[in-house]
Amino acid sequence: MLKSHIKDWLALSFIPGLGKRTYLKLLEEFGHPRAVLEAKEEALKRASLSEGLIRAIKGYDWHKRVERELERISNLNIRFITYHDKNYPSLLKEIHDPPPFLYVKGDVEILNRPMIAIVGSRLASVYGLKIATNLALELSGLGIIVVSGLARGIDTAAHQGAIRAGGKTIAVFGCGIDIVYPRENKRLYEKIPEAGALISEFHLGTPPEAKNFPVRNRIISGLSLGVIIVEAAKRSGSLITARLALEQGREVFAVPGQIDSFRSEGTHKLIKQGAKLVEKVEDVLEEIGQFQDLYKKKEETIQLKPEEEEIFLLLDTPKYLDELAQQLKRPIGEVSSRLMTMEIRGLVRQLPGKQYVKRF
Repeated sequence: MLKSHIKDWLALSFIPGLGKRTYLKLLEEFGHPRAVLEAKEEALKRASLSEGLIRAIKGYDWHKRVERELERISNLNIRFITYHDKNYPSLLKEIHDPPPFLYVKGDVEILNRPMIAIVGSRLASVYGLKIATNLALELSGLGIIVVSGLARGIDTAAHQGAIRAGGKTIAVFGCGIDIVYPRENKRLYEKIPEAGALISEFHLGTPPEAKNFPVRNRIISGLSLGVIIVEAAKRSGSLITARLALEQGREVFAVPGQIDSFRSEGTHKLIKQGAKLVEKVEDVLEEIGQFQDLYKKKEETIQLKPEEEEIFLLLDTPKYLDELAQQLKRPIGEVSSRLMTMEIRGLVRQLPGKQYVKRF
């Protein structure tokens, strides 16, 4: 993109007191940031702008600030995607307050591919981390891009699962794209541009302030066809993402947890309110029309070995390991070994207490 073109978009964004919604309103009214910057005062008044904002647009010297930003964008190999760019995510345009532009580090070509968000508690349990990783692995294996927020806990597991599967993942920032947050995710921050993209609407150098993250969350849900919540306390940022997803017309999914865990309070509340309960990736695929063919294909391609089929037929309802061994009249060690292989193949899943059930 030409620097002169980027300058206009950045210049308007640096005007003091001009928020993103006003930016979009002006974009709709005038067609391009340059037209706003060059507009007569009378035209700006007709756009219902305050006198203070009109003075700022006509009098603010943004040139040095824009030049510094452009230099850093170039030095860090960042792509600047505007609302008018062909690579701007089409789903994101559907929300009522889409960002006027995005800073992107990584593969911009994936921004319009099907995505599912996986978010949840920063204080995740071993159970939660395992579920988030496995869901990301399976979704990525089907060619679906996993979106999350690079936070510690569930977000980290989701990104790592997608990368382990050789798939694509997108991390949406609540700060400048040049800031590693949290610091412990530095290696993941460096890996993601090679396996997807880092995205932010915030100017470079913007610190990770608490107020930025609810704003960031609307992009996570806005990019995605659906949002999966894996562990969330009663007051959790993930619940904000779920609410935003509903407002945006996206599907909301929740993974059930232990009934005595504070990490389950948020997800169980969502399920009571109508969120789709997720036990396996097929629960997500069958709910979203765009993924119906993937769901059918996954069902049709399942091939069982004879020794797996006899176990599989018994797992319409959860069964304990010793119960299965007794019904099959085989040693527990042999049945356990088969179940482990079937779990790796994605045919069965293990529940708490060494119970097993079909994955579909």
